[in-house]
Formats: sequence, structure tokens, C-alpha cells
Amino acid sequence: MLVNSKEMLLDANSRDYAIPSPDFINLNMVRSYIEVAEKLDRPSIIAFSEGMQNFLSLEEAYLIGSYYAEKAKIPVALHIDHGKSIDFIKKAIDQGFTSVMIDASTDSFEENVRKTKEIVEYAHPRNVTVEAEIGHVGAGENYENEKVKSSKYTGVNELVKFVNLTNIDSVAVSIGTAHGFYNGTPRINFDRLVELKSAVSIPLVLHGGSSTGDENLKKCAELGISKINIFTDLCVVGANSILEERPDNYKLMMMIADKAIKEKLEHYYRVFNCC
Repeated sequence: MLVNSKEMLLDANSRDYAIPSPDFINLNMVRSYIEVAEKLDRPSIIAFSEGMQNFLSLEEAYLIGSYYAEKAKIPVALHIDHGKSIDFIKKAIDQGFTSVMIDASTDSFEENVRKTKEIVEYAHPRNVTVEAEIGHVGAGENYENEKVKSSKYTGVNELVKFVNLTNIDSVAVSIGTAHGFYNGTPRINFDRLVELKSAVSIPLVLHGGSSTGDENLKKCAELGISKINIFTDLCVVGANSILEERPDNYKLMMMIADKAIKEKLEHYYRVFNCC
């Protein structure tokens, strides 16, 4: 069933587990993600990023995502990841996306608040949940859609003020991860995570989950992260499976990649204590 993310994230927030939120760029990924969630009888948050419109248009992403979500036996939120443009996010809400992220984290605090409030005021009357980001999760290697590379840790006082001013439903925080690939395993500031979790009641989100390491991600879920974004790792495991098995036709190539992606996502459901 197609739902917003509110109830599933509140449950994760209260029971110390995290829901994987994988991005998609084609039909096969959506179908694979939902099949994994149905197999485990767990909720799913499938995400389409504004920066991925060279693979799918917004309309195509909605039609594909909503088709499989509405057929699903488990709750599925159709989410916009890293919405940078106010117009794009509003168009997604009008299209039927049930959850959106407004990412103004590289703007000034005041401008981040202003943009986020505008989206909240548009989304909430339409039963759409809103995620925002305070602090900034930068980029590792080979991540073309993130222009600001360096990360800025989320401050506790800044987080509290931001949440109180915006009335958001969930908030992405920066504690040491980055989008894309890493050189080595990142160092996560777990002390800061504990402080952030204690300071606000709404669910916390972690971006840049790929390559962060199972032990780090498991601990993040246990200490208060309720949603972890995953994309690069799924792309890599799909590509590696093709390189290893060397299929001789397109159909077989898709089947091999889909199988590897599903296995990796199921692995993350377990790492995140979600099943």
C-alpha cells in the first residue's frame, strides 16, 4: 500500500531500528526493493532523487513507484530524495509522491528554515511528510550530483532550533558520513548522534550509508537513526555481479544484477535491525 513515511519512521524511532531507503533509477530497482520488503514483511521507503532525472522523468518515476507501491502487501512510502528546487518538490507532491526531502543544507540557516517551512506548509495539508537536513553531508569520490564536497557536522542547539521553527517530520543529520565512495571506512561521531537523538523527538535520518561499514550502520540504528539512505552500494554490487558472471545477453544481465541488488538490500535490512 502507498503511504507517507510518518508512522513507519515513528515506529523505527521508538524501537531503535532503521529502515533502508534506497534510491531508484529504473523499474527493476523499484520492483526488487519492494519484493525484498515483502519477503521480510517490513516497510519500504523507495526514493527518487531530483539529481537522477537523466535516468527517469519525475512523471515516469511516480508512475513506476506508485504502481508497485499500491500493489504491495506492505507499507511503501514514495519519497523524493535531495529535492533542491522548491518548484520540483511541489510538482512531486502534486504528482502524488507521499514523502519529500527539501535539501537546503548548503544555504544559510535562515534560508534553510525559510525554504523548509514553505515545503512543510505545502506538504502537510496534502498528507505528505517532509524531511529536511541541518548540517551538511558532503561527497566522497565519484558522486557527481553533490556539488559541495565537505561535510559540516550538525550542532545540537542548531538542530533543536531548526526543528522547532519548521515543524518537519524527520531530519537528516551529519555525523561523519558522505555520499558516494570512501577512501577507507568513515569515522562516525556516535557521541554527537546520542546528543542529537536526546535533543529532539522526531526521527533522525542518515545520508551516505553506502561504504560506511556494517558495524557503524548497525550502531547508528541502535543509537537513534530511523532511516538510512543506500544507493551507491546497490549500484556497485549490481555492476560487480555482471562483471563476475559475464552474461552474454541483456536479459541475463538484468537478472544477475537484480538478484545481487536484492541480496544486498536484504542484508542491510538485517544490519539495520529492521527484521
